[in-house]
Amino acid sequence: MYRALDRFFGPLQWWPGDTPFEVAVGAILTQNTNWANVQKAIGRIKERGALSPVPLYGLDQADLEELIRPSGYYRVKARRLKAFLEVLCEGFGGDLNAMLAGELQDVRRRLLSIAGIGEETADSILLYAGGRPVFVVDAYTRRILERHGMLEGRHSYGEIQRRFLEALPPEAELYNQYHALIVEAGKRFCRKEPRCGQCPLQGISKGVRRAGKGGLQATGSQSCSSGKKFLKRGSGKNVTRSS
Repeated sequence: MYRALDRFFGPLQWWPGDTPFEVAVGAILTQNTNWANVQKAIGRIKERGALSPVPLYGLDQADLEELIRPSGYYRVKARRLKAFLEVLCEGFGGDLNAMLAGELQDVRRRLLSIAGIGEETADSILLYAGGRPVFVVDAYTRRILERHGMLEGRHSYGEIQRRFLEALPPEAELYNQYHALIVEAGKRFCRKEPRCGQCPLQGISKGVRRAGKGGLQATGSQSCSSGKKFLKRGSGKNVTRSS
């Protein structure tokens, strides 16, 4: 899957940002919105000259809300950003490298303890701002794995993440590119209404069968199940699933 996507898209140089701090801010602002809106919000912060930890932390709540308004849910995101900045500035003197240094799971738990920062946001900060070898899972990841028969049923963020971590070497650069490839494939092809015709993942989908309690194991080729024909497990009949 990685090789097919990498051949098709090439190096994607994700996550965009001039500094690790800008990347961390973007990771918080991108919740429940698209990247174009985040770029507008970050541009407004830059125009204010506040895109560094201490100046941004020093803004009052109303000013911060107004600056990040284009990102949507700006009041909620302002509170989350303030909570992150409080830990960064009060606990680490505004030094993001220091905040993200140390034993990986300890740093991850610290980020997750900040109000409004969930697993995807924490891991995005760790990987893209901190260069730590953590695989980021998002909605595109789940959708692509499900449609290509690599995931079935409801699995937690951690369960999906472990599948990548167990299958891949612990290399931040690889995780960076792989997640970027998944996002690009999701945006361009594996949309809610899929565009399968030119998808680079055609032909590598797998059938699935149970492999122990809660596990899945690939057993053979099938078409992407996003409205296409595929063989229903154990029935011998072709069925159609919706996207």
